[in-house]
Amino acid sequence: MDIVFSNTIELATAIRAGHVSATEVLKAHLAQIDTHNPTLNAVITLDAERAYERAREADEALARGEHWGPLHGVPFTLKDAHATSGMRTTTGFPPLADYVPQEDSPVAARLKAAGGNLMGKTNVHMMLADPAQSINPIFGRTNNPWDSKRTPGGSSGGAAAALAAGMTPFEIGTDLTGSIRIPAHFCGVFGLKPTEHRVPLTGLIPGLPGPRPVRIMSCIGPMARTVEDLALLFAIIAGPDGRDTDVAPVPVGEIPQLGLDRLRIAFAPTFPGFPVAAQMREAVEELAKRLSVLGAVVEEAALPQVDFQQEVASTAALMSMMMGAFQLEEQERPTTLAQYLEALDIRDQSIAAWEQFFEEWDVLLCPPSMMTAFPHCEPGSPLIVDGKEVSYWMVSFHSTVFNYTGHPAVVLPYKLDRDGLPTGVQVIGKRWDESRLLATAKAISKVTGPFQRPPGY
Repeated sequence: MDIVFSNTIELATAIRAGHVSATEVLKAHLAQIDTHNPTLNAVITLDAERAYERAREADEALARGEHWGPLHGVPFTLKDAHATSGMRTTTGFPPLADYVPQEDSPVAARLKAAGGNLMGKTNVHMMLADPAQSINPIFGRTNNPWDSKRTPGGSSGGAAAALAAGMTPFEIGTDLTGSIRIPAHFCGVFGLKPTEHRVPLTGLIPGLPGPRPVRIMSCIGPMARTVEDLALLFAIIAGPDGRDTDVAPVPVGEIPQLGLDRLRIAFAPTFPGFPVAAQMREAVEELAKRLSVLGAVVEEAALPQVDFQQEVASTAALMSMMMGAFQLEEQERPTTLAQYLEALDIRDQSIAAWEQFFEEWDVLLCPPSMMTAFPHCEPGSPLIVDGKEVSYWMVSFHSTVFNYTGHPAVVLPYKLDRDGLPTGVQVIGKRWDESRLLATAKAISKVTGPFQRPPGY
């Protein structure tokens, strides 16, 4: 078997069956990191010694007939924003450069309890503040394995690059304005942003004093090389932890088997007022036609009567309000409670409109971003879309809409653009129903196709 490009379920099955040892699997991934990380700068912290010890323990446990769980002996990396006991967690922020948490986040603890073997951490944009690039003063810039001159996306850019390059079989990203979905799209991997409040945010960006400012719109979700892996990982990390009191005890259901002929799929090549590259628009339209031919009901349906520009502006305002609540000295006019409640009321109206939309449609198919991976640039500088300058921050608008509303969304790799870069599609479903969304994504993935490894890997 090709160990470093086997998916998570394949690796776990092979280890359990004795076809390969956990130690061999770890050794292969560390060798892949050693070979390719100097070019990519995706993995920024490694603890090979502890990982080898854990791998040996996993092999010895299997020899005794013990099975730790669905990830028994599978090595993995984590985005450098999740608290990891005994392993530094910096979020690319200089004051946290040497911060080593005393305990794991629920996400890290649950993956370990399922048998996973944490071997290192992956690079991020400083304080997760950019969905388009992964750059910080501690570790520098991460490059895209499809073209090292281009961005892998942010802030889960190191996670997506490592996953696409065979350095890790899965990752867990975070997503406030597209930070799972844009890197997945730019690097040609699969990503799930769950419903808001599905996975506890406890232990995310640890080490800072005071209460956590971001309590809405931010999500934690899996990144992998198959939809089946997304479903497995989501089931492991979802659910209350007793500390993030916003997380609802909603069961993770079984993934049903859905044929395309049972699906109603709406599609939108873009949203009103949102720029999009012709190749992105064409990819969505082409896929919609293919799904229709295969029996799905597919229409460019009327979207909810919401102001898309206002949704993005309101997202930015809510984020500013939350962060500003703890930075009053930097604000000339601190946000009032009335302003915050008014912003939440506007958000409630948008959520209700989209929920009504998903009463009629199983999913919405649309672009995850206005473009494919762009060349490295100064964050905030204009981007070129089909020869026209566009605001840098618009790169995440197609994704940010569903942070604002809290709807779950999957990105699937679809095809390569004319520059040979991955082009993904975004599939959005009803809140709290990841099981049906993942089942739908699985059915669509039979058309979009499997993960493709980048040239040279």
